[in-house]
Amino acid sequence: MKRPKTGKHQTPTLKPSYRYQRSGIEKSIIIMVALTALIFVAASAVMSQWSIRAMSQIVRDQFNREQMVVAHNVRDFIEMKFSALNREMVVLSREIENEGDPEKAIKMTLARVIEFGVSKIEYRDTEAGMVYTGAPFHDELLRASLGTQPLLPFNLDADSQGELRFSRPQKTPSGLFILLGIPVGGQGSGSLVCHVNISWLLGPSIKTIRSGRTGYAWIIDCDGNFLYHPDVTFTGQNAFIARKSKFPDLSFVAINKIQREEMLKGNQGSGSYMAGWHRGQTGPIEKLIAYTPVTIAEAPAQTWSIAVVAPVSEVEAAVREKYNRQFYAQLAVILIIIGSASVIMFFEVKWSGYMEKEANRQTDELVKSEAKYRSLVESAEDFIFTVDRNGIFQSMNSFTSNFFECRAEDHLGKGLSSLFPLELSRKMERLFHRIFESKKSIRKEARFDLGGAQIFIDANMVPVRSEEGPVNLVLCIARDITEDKKLERHLIHTEKLASLGTLAAGVAHEVNNPLGVILGFCDLLLRKKDPASQEYEDLKTIERQGLHCKEIVENLLSFVRTGENQGPRHTDLNLCLKDVIQIVRHRLAKEKIDLTTDLLDTLPLVRGDFHKLQQVFLNLINNAADAMPEGGSLTLRTSMDTHHDMAEIVVQDEGIAIAEKDIDHIFEPFFTTKPEGRGTGLGLFVSYGIITGFGGIMACESRAHSSSDAADGGTTFTVKLMVKS
Repeated sequence: MKRPKTGKHQTPTLKPSYRYQRSGIEKSIIIMVALTALIFVAASAVMSQWSIRAMSQIVRDQFNREQMVVAHNVRDFIEMKFSALNREMVVLSREIENEGDPEKAIKMTLARVIEFGVSKIEYRDTEAGMVYTGAPFHDELLRASLGTQPLLPFNLDADSQGELRFSRPQKTPSGLFILLGIPVGGQGSGSLVCHVNISWLLGPSIKTIRSGRTGYAWIIDCDGNFLYHPDVTFTGQNAFIARKSKFPDLSFVAINKIQREEMLKGNQGSGSYMAGWHRGQTGPIEKLIAYTPVTIAEAPAQTWSIAVVAPVSEVEAAVREKYNRQFYAQLAVILIIIGSASVIMFFEVKWSGYMEKEANRQTDELVKSEAKYRSLVESAEDFIFTVDRNGIFQSMNSFTSNFFECRAEDHLGKGLSSLFPLELSRKMERLFHRIFESKKSIRKEARFDLGGAQIFIDANMVPVRSEEGPVNLVLCIARDITEDKKLERHLIHTEKLASLGTLAAGVAHEVNNPLGVILGFCDLLLRKKDPASQEYEDLKTIERQGLHCKEIVENLLSFVRTGENQGPRHTDLNLCLKDVIQIVRHRLAKEKIDLTTDLLDTLPLVRGDFHKLQQVFLNLINNAADAMPEGGSLTLRTSMDTHHDMAEIVVQDEGIAIAEKDIDHIFEPFFTTKPEGRGTGLGLFVSYGIITGFGGIMACESRAHSSSDAADGGTTFTVKLMVKS
């Protein structure tokens, strides 16, 4: 905003008395400015010292954060080494088990793991009573009797269960070692033991670490023993005892507390403590420390702790020197500034007051406008977000972030694939590109998976123009129409099944009469034929096929009769399921299917016939078993849908999923995904009729297995029945 114009100002002629008066005022101002300068200098000195202390603390914290980054790098290095050793040992055990040639396999493995500090690898052949030992840079394996070897610090036969076992660090005359063991073959036929020299593993890399100019790293195990320390006399000793024995006059309360209450418990943190040694210097030295746990093994759990330390004096010396220079520079500048500031202060105060009022007015208007806009966007129960030409999120309302259970700020500045599935994000990017090119809106329905459920949205994408005219953003307003789609599908199924039911009733009655005649005459002919004759076998085939047709007709009639009003019937749903479980338990056990039940004890009675509901659940369980030919997990769960006041039954399997193109047809008669001869295609058709006949709801969701997780797919049938009123 431009400064307002003022008229010309002419300096009036001052009378002597006025000059004297003004001179006195000027002297007073000079004295006040001088006093102000002195006060300001003193205050600056005090503030400088306070700033030094405050900045020292800030620098300490920042330095410890940097040390924590170094500690994390060391942790990742060690865990990577042990992870690689783990894989090599597993691969070696399988090679020996499959090929039976330990010498060749051990030599090849030693060539790969020499950089991991491996001093030797033993193969203990229990059946042969021999031990084969390979070491780096040795061409041949040493052989010895198994009885002459020391016992291992872990029992691979009893508790390893085919997994790699880790010993605690062991101190020997040759140094510190950790042993890795894994069984080979079954029935305790053999085992592999890898000896890792901890100094070889850690020393070459960790001794070069520097925190600041002279800081270093040290490592302790879960028993508080030093595994690495620049002072080699500490290595292998207990940390609590080693320090006190070397520097008895110092108090190590702080570092002992950090080790005992934090590091040995596997915690991460930072702080400071008093030490008695640093790179050859002795005496009380305050050090900054950042520490983090290192996971060596999961079973049994074993955790080391890496600490990165540096003397405080290195940090504070640089801060103090910088602030002292700054103080003297400030002192010179302050004296110049105070004189100049006194002249313009009066005019600046007036101008600042005017500008402040104007800025406050415009800020208030902007805040009100932004609050109104944000209130409208945040109150909408729709997905609202904007993206730029590169498909990068620029804004997002809270409904969108809450729906996806995330924070909006985590996705701003990122692509669509950070929020939506990859396939959907690519489709949306193509649509946004069309909008930028055509500058026209597009309305589109889309579908994607979220947490195992299918979500349908109706999206309206609108170009947003900048003040200059070109389109620089696309506004997307989308609505969740999943429930509408489910209702639409349910209505289509209901109408389709009602028509099919009417047709089925007529066809069943028309087929039943001639079918009865065929079976009757077939029975008469069977009585006249010799059971050993070919004619008798042919008639039995006709009878079997006729009975199969009769079963299909009865299923069709059963579907039609499910809607008949037979008076109010109420069933204990849990008791019904328990009876069905008793029927199928033998089959499930035989086919290696694990059954899990989660039945709500307080479930009320539901509207429905006990035996017909048994037929429904038996059909659903058998279908689930058919979908898991290799075995799997089957879950039966009952609960209350309080929103609709209905009892809910869920039958969930981990079997072969129903194809997406078939999901809309599974409740149709004679539709089946089973091989020919395995099913009539009437089971789900009749079950759906029974449930809807009792005023209930039956739905299905199916999801194919991903390649990364074999337990994330399968089929879920959900049945909802009205409770007793």
